[in-house]
Amino acid sequence: MRRTPASLVAGALVAALAWASSPVSPATAADPSPGVADLTQDLNQILSDSRLDIGRAGVVVKSASTGEELYSTDAGKLMTPASNTKLFTSAAAAEVLGLDYRFTTSALAAGRTIGSVLKGDLVLRGTGDPTMLATDYDALAAAVAAKGIKLVTGKLVTDDTWFDAVRLGQDWAWDDETAYYAAQISALTASPDRDYDAGSVIVSVAPDGDKVKVSTTPETDYVKIVNNATVGASTDVLIERQHATNTIVITGTVAGPYDEWVAVDSPTGYAASLFRKALNAHGVKILGSTVNRAPEGATELAKHESMPLSELLVPFMKLSNNMHAEILTKAMGRKVANQGTWSAGLKATSDFAKANGVQILNLRDGSGLSRRDGVTATSITQLLLSVRGKPWFKTWYDALPIAGNADRFTGGTLRSRMRGTPAANNVHAKTGSLTSVTSLSGYVTSAEGEPLVFSIMLNQYLSGSPKDIEDKIAVRLAKFSRTTPDTAAQLRTDDSPASSEGGDLECSWLKPVQC
Repeated sequence: MRRTPASLVAGALVAALAWASSPVSPATAADPSPGVADLTQDLNQILSDSRLDIGRAGVVVKSASTGEELYSTDAGKLMTPASNTKLFTSAAAAEVLGLDYRFTTSALAAGRTIGSVLKGDLVLRGTGDPTMLATDYDALAAAVAAKGIKLVTGKLVTDDTWFDAVRLGQDWAWDDETAYYAAQISALTASPDRDYDAGSVIVSVAPDGDKVKVSTTPETDYVKIVNNATVGASTDVLIERQHATNTIVITGTVAGPYDEWVAVDSPTGYAASLFRKALNAHGVKILGSTVNRAPEGATELAKHESMPLSELLVPFMKLSNNMHAEILTKAMGRKVANQGTWSAGLKATSDFAKANGVQILNLRDGSGLSRRDGVTATSITQLLLSVRGKPWFKTWYDALPIAGNADRFTGGTLRSRMRGTPAANNVHAKTGSLTSVTSLSGYVTSAEGEPLVFSIMLNQYLSGSPKDIEDKIAVRLAKFSRTTPDTAAQLRTDDSPASSEGGDLECSWLKPVQC
């Protein structure tokens, strides 16, 4: 039976109370109740889907109250988690960096200031802030101008040494190089909008009479546009940056407005170009060129601080932002080992996970783009159970996507899934998608108010994305009752989860579609 809106509200209240409870207690003996037996039967039926005949499925369901395992299949098998990797990255960041952590971007003087002249260099120094917009660089430039500086006799020096110079993650696919969800990682970067896709620019096309008009957000000459597109009866356009350049070539036909998010080459130079442009607008002229190095003896003129991590977790987790994951990974490395590297940051994440009972974990990046990332369903559920006792848990839990909630920064990558079912506004979980990989892991409150944790990882299928299988499992868990078992027949006919998400990428990665 479908829940009424009133019962959905009541269910959300029960869920809130359940997840505010104490950490997990020691596991009890297996529950022999018919409810658990029927749950096992129904989940087995769901997983018997023919699309998984040649694939692999690792699934675990546990009671968050007792730690009791309610269901398990291939729980200890190493699986590719895709963006479920972000569960580990985000939780480790909350622990290692703290919810009050902020990134800083500074303007410094390397030289002497005489009147309105800086005899020396002006330095732009970053620590990886993925939320820096063109407007933020403008505000930083205005603060420099407010110091009375009008002329810089030296160079604009970019200092991105807070992180190392390795820009792309291990094992990332070469053909993702220009995709904004695989943008280069730098301690100096910029985002085009408040999704904060660091290191990318939005290229917009639209018909303008018999020609195609092209614009960028932010406005920048850092990228070179080669417009070979024509006005046509339909929009079938390719907007792609050429390898190892900042030349973006546009081909195909355009019938209406269309936007594409494109990763730039060298985010440090991108940030510098926005800052220099803003300085010019505020009457500050730099005579020299832009160079990249770490200066000595520079004095701070102005700085910008990002939102705290507690707020950044929302766009990071709701929209499954890969760049946030990698930047936070390097930030952790800098914090614990004074090394802004993937290796140091991944060690910090792995050490955190192991300290919280996770036994099997192989991380190659922070986002899950690498196909060599490996984790088990048991490892994920262990993490989900363990972090319930953390002081930052509620903030982290609230940052997870929420099933069926249409608000983009609430439902996130689950906003179009499981609508009109007992899972809607109940399931808080992280999605994950790569070609032949899908995953969903998180929290759900049962029909009786019992908090559950679950992990579902499906690998190596050759069909279209079987996310509906994940949804069916999550809905069944929301209907779980120890005393009034649901039946397989009810499962097939009631509360069929609706989902508009498909394909091999996270829903929020498909920017032009905004599914």
